[in-house]
Amino acid sequence: MEFLFKENIFQRTISNFPQTRYQGSKNKLLGWINENISFLDFETVLDAFGGTGAVSYLFKTIGKTITYNDILKSNYFIGTALIENNHEILSGSDLESSLSEKNLDYSDFIQKQFHQIYFTEAENKWLDITIQNIYDEFHDNIYKKSLALWCLFQACIIKRPFNLFHRKNLYMRTNDVDRSFGNKTTWDKPFEYYFKKFSIEANQAIFDNGKKCKAIQLDALKIPNHYDLVYIDTPYVSKKGVGVDYRHFYHFLEGLARYDEWDQLIDYKKKHLPLKSAYNPWCDKNSITDSFNALFSHFRKSHLVISYRSDGIPAVDNLIKMIKSYKKHCKLFVYKNYQYVLSTNNNSHEILLIAWD
Repeated sequence: MEFLFKENIFQRTISNFPQTRYQGSKNKLLGWINENISFLDFETVLDAFGGTGAVSYLFKTIGKTITYNDILKSNYFIGTALIENNHEILSGSDLESSLSEKNLDYSDFIQKQFHQIYFTEAENKWLDITIQNIYDEFHDNIYKKSLALWCLFQACIIKRPFNLFHRKNLYMRTNDVDRSFGNKTTWDKPFEYYFKKFSIEANQAIFDNGKKCKAIQLDALKIPNHYDLVYIDTPYVSKKGVGVDYRHFYHFLEGLARYDEWDQLIDYKKKHLPLKSAYNPWCDKNSITDSFNALFSHFRKSHLVISYRSDGIPAVDNLIKMIKSYKKHCKLFVYKNYQYVLSTNNNSHEILLIAWD
């Protein structure tokens, strides 16, 4: 496979945003979101729960000044790589330095702690070497480091059954059985193949829109409100009261992002070795309504654009009622035919709430 790197140019479109299997990505909805917000007048944007960075990337392509925010350090690196970064790409020599074993005193932390949990023994060794190479090689270049971490995260996700780290299930890849789901060919391709593949996609996404964009890692309610528009895509709590906990689903990526302290973060009582529990009011059915109310109040001076699910908690009608206590106008848009990966709920629709004065 030949790996080429595009020269950086000014123009990029949302089609340049790299594909991801990260749950909840709005990548396929970017055109629809852009169409519906086109009547708003704004320049500065806060993407308060940035996730994959897809919506921030949309705003960057239409020439806005973006602040990407996410509470997870792994996602902060994603925002730094794809949103704040205007020029840096991964060269062929960068790839070689990331992927070649060096004369370093390598830790074997992943090999020891995650044996037979998510990846094979050889893959765990590769991960230990590569993550330490990344931190060693790019310690003084946050953008190259973030790009390399993004490539590593995507490679980890694509090689996982269900693209998640929610249970110990390496056997689903390695057992010699007939399968009615999944893609063993995808799972069994080497990490190095995917790292290089994703580096091409990341490089093609990098551009300078002429504005100062940045990535931050804060509680959304602690971000000063000086934005024309705030985009809100919180974790989803279903009508059954079950929240989507991205920290739990992607704890392995968060561990890679915090490699030097990973051993202190793990809940060793659980066999799939997630991080120790951390309370998230956005995943709690009993607190999420108050959290939304506090968020709308905090950003009441900005245009509000909220991505939501039609069957979420709080109910859409209650959400609109809350919004209208702070904003003069609120408009609802429904995207009825969008199906999330792994979702069996055909009665839930993607919606967009737009509020302004």
